[in-house]
Parts: sequence; structure tokens; C-alpha cells
Amino acid sequence: MKHRDPVSVAAIQMRCSTDVDDNLDRAMQAIAKAAKDGAKLICLQELFSSRYFCQSEDHDQFQLAESVPGRTTEALSNAAAKHKVVIVGGLFERRSAGLFHNSAVVFETDGSLAGTYRKMHIPDDPFFYEKFYFTPGDLGFQAISTSVGKLGICICWDQWFPEAARLTALAGAEILIYPTAIGWQADEKEAFGASQLNAWQTMMRSHAIANGLFVVAPNRVGVEDNIEFWGNSFVCDPYGDLLKTAADDAEETLLVDCVLDLIETARTHWPFLRDRRIDAYGGLTKRFLD
Repeated sequence: MKHRDPVSVAAIQMRCSTDVDDNLDRAMQAIAKAAKDGAKLICLQELFSSRYFCQSEDHDQFQLAESVPGRTTEALSNAAAKHKVVIVGGLFERRSAGLFHNSAVVFETDGSLAGTYRKMHIPDDPFFYEKFYFTPGDLGFQAISTSVGKLGICICWDQWFPEAARLTALAGAEILIYPTAIGWQADEKEAFGASQLNAWQTMMRSHAIANGLFVVAPNRVGVEDNIEFWGNSFVCDPYGDLLKTAADDAEETLLVDCVLDLIETARTHWPFLRDRRIDAYGGLTKRFLD
């Protein structure tokens, strides 16, 4: 097997304000700094150019949506080409009148669009009223080929579903990226905050182990209305080992070397893909086995 150079991955953890211009400008500055520090793959959080507007059902918030191509994708494309890096960024996509998605785009080192992912699982919880805004994705679970490897993209709520991670891995993904916006509600943090954070991290680490790939989870940080976003962005390897974790109360950019050769080692020593009983999994296509 031909050995591959490690991929230097950056996960950018940002605060977001109501000023879209400022959010976008600070993201571009963080990308430039990460590239200068040696990153070859740079990952931004979910809906990074705005506050997390899904905390209420407000028709005025649809003004934040934009087409692809559009302002945010143009900025990301230009940054990718300028710094010769691969960039993953999330945005509120306006596909047509009345048709919107929570999407992530991937840009190659020449600024070309390598792929788009539309969030498949859409939550509807207190202060996470995403079903009001987003149509479920229709592009499926993918492995997007780039100069740094095959990237799988899922978004936030997708991270709780092992089927999503598995299908993304089966498509060939080597690095699974979860742009995220998750945090604590004030009346829950004291009683449930630690267990919520632990469950979030444990779930994604289990995807890394079960599928033998790297996981990158860039989350936002700071208080926005009813939610204290808990940061803790992280990168883990195919054994689920945490390579680096960000703080829970500050902006931070993680820079981690991912040794992709480790995927081959992990999958041959822990051959979960080999031992899958694909003949016995038909029930997964049912809502519930009555």
C-alpha cells in the first residue's frame, strides 16, 4: 500500500453575531490564519455567517438565505483559491422560492465547487425549530473527492444517526465532518449539561470507531438568545481517540494532523465492515419492527 502524507485539518470554532458582514469577515480571517499555520483542510461550523436563527419561527429570517452560487460561497471559493486549501462551510441555502436547505459546501484548492451536502435529518425541539425553515436534504450521503482525500459531510442533528455515518463511510469517506450548532439551554445546563455534552461527543467518537475513519466536529461557541453554545469542537481518529478538543467558552481553531494510513490499519485490525451481516439488515428500512 502506498503511504500518504498526513492531512493537516483545521476546525474553526467561532462566536456569531447579528452582523453577517462581521461573521463572514472573521471567518475569512480565521481561514487565512489556519492556512498560514499549515492547514490543508479547513472546516467551519453550521450556518457560520449568522446567529442561530432557528430559535423561533420567524418569516423574516428567510432573508438570511442565499443561493448557490452566492455571497457566502463566493467568499469561500475565493479563500480556497487564495490559500490553496480545501474548505468546508455551512450556509442557509435558498434553492427556490419557498424551498430552503441547511447545507454545506466543499471547495477545492482552485476555488471550484467539489460538492454540496444538504442536511438530511431536520430537528424540531425547543429553540431548534429547524423544520420551519429547512426541507430535508435530497442529495444523499456522499464521499466528496478532494485533493486531501474523500470527505463525508453530515450536519449537526445528522450526528445522532448511525445509519448516516455508515452510509457515508460505505460511499468511501475517509474524514467525516459534522458542522454543528449545539449547546445548553439555561434551565437544563446544571442538571443535564455534562451528560448532554458527553453524549454528543461519545456518539461521534462511536461513528469513528464503527466505521474506521476520522471525525471532525466544528461547533459554535457563545451565548445566543436562549442557547449557550458549548464549543468543545474536536477531532478524533479511527479508534475514537481524541486528538484535540477546543474550550467550551472561547473562540479557537484546532489544527490536527490526520494520518490517513491509520484508516487501513484500523479497518484491518477491527474488521467491522468485513463482518457486517448485510443479508440480515432489511429491517433498517422500516420505521419500527412491530
